[in-house]
Amino acid sequence: MDTNTAIKELLYKIADDQLIIGHRNSEWTGLGPILEEDIAFSSMAQDKLGQSQAIYNILNSMGEQDADTLAFMRNAAQFHCNHLVEMPIGGYDFSLIRHFLFDHAEWLRFDMLMNSSFEPIAKLARKYRGEIKYHIMHADVWLKQLGNATEESHNRMQTALDNSFNMALGIFENGPHEEQLKSEKIFEGEEILKQQWLKKISPIIELANLELPAESTWNPSLGGRAGKHTEYLQPLLDEMTEVFKIDPSAEW
Repeated sequence: MDTNTAIKELLYKIADDQLIIGHRNSEWTGLGPILEEDIAFSSMAQDKLGQSQAIYNILNSMGEQDADTLAFMRNAAQFHCNHLVEMPIGGYDFSLIRHFLFDHAEWLRFDMLMNSSFEPIAKLARKYRGEIKYHIMHADVWLKQLGNATEESHNRMQTALDNSFNMALGIFENGPHEEQLKSEKIFEGEEILKQQWLKKISPIIELANLELPAESTWNPSLGGRAGKHTEYLQPLLDEMTEVFKIDPSAEW
């Protein structure tokens, strides 16, 4: 298998995750429960979009189309994002839990990629890992506060965690080139990443007075990496691409 093909598959899923969750986070603009959270989610959304654009630019340097075309001219079946990032924002409880689960996985992924043998992604990971660290710090603070606040806030956070966890496990869906990526020291692999993630989030969840779902209930939501998506992705893409299709010269 061509090494470039394996690298592209890895880059697509990272960039697509960032693009879609960035757009979802942007939907909190003007809707945050307090002004600071309105600003925080808007800022994180901007970061995610910038990160996705940087990765699409690497793909473009490898012979793929330009960043705007990759972001705005593909249909749902051509995307490699996981199911968790596609879901509507729901209540603040769901969006915060998604933010916590996804950003911890992404921070650890970028930590691993800093040592990648593929220098363009290693360089990008070194650049953006610190940015994502602030995202997880934000998520951790609010998870602990709401998990330990009122009975209602605790119950809502626990329900959101229970309902999100299997989708979060889909973040670590193996790609078709997993073994090649590992053997060439490009990426250590999704299973190692998942184990690091579980080790990292478990004590934080405990401090928040919450509980991970029982392992017997774990059933990862798979298919997103292979272009099989929820009913929510295509309408989101239609909304995202409306301006670009009207005016392709518009900048993001």
